[in-house]
Amino acid sequence: MFVARSDEKVLGYLGRALSLELSAVQQYSTQARLVATWGLNKAAASLQQEAEEEMAHSDRIIERMLALGVAPGSSQLRPVKLATDLSGLLRVNQQFEAEIISLYSAATRHCSTVGDHDNRVFFETLLQEEQQHLEQLDNWLQKLQQIPEKPQQRNPQPVRRNRRMR
Repeated sequence: MFVARSDEKVLGYLGRALSLELSAVQQYSTQARLVATWGLNKAAASLQQEAEEEMAHSDRIIERMLALGVAPGSSQLRPVKLATDLSGLLRVNQQFEAEIISLYSAATRHCSTVGDHDNRVFFETLLQEEQQHLEQLDNWLQKLQQIPEKPQQRNPQPVRRNRRMR
């Protein structure tokens, strides 16, 4: 059996981080498939890439937990949040990334306070990567908002009226 060689609070941060990162994988993967059904293949590819990056974070957290002598316990996945358009999905993802950033900020502060250099560096690295993700989401959403809405196309063919037969 493993013997924990780390602060219990650090292990708690790692467990919560794993739950959030795995939830992010599920969220981005689902959203990628949804926007693909909308015909937004470039957006689908971007969201799938994000899911893969979040999976890499999950792998690193599991590796860190094992290095500290603990096996990951059961993670609680968050329900996937969807929206009716790409902008709505990106806003949902901004909120999710902000939550992950908050967790990594707290974990970094805790590790700094207790003098745990290695785990502080680990959480700082994840924090910086998630901050970059949030910045990318912000930029993507900003670009979408700059695109003018297309006017609704009118039916180019004349409207036929039902004629009564006499």
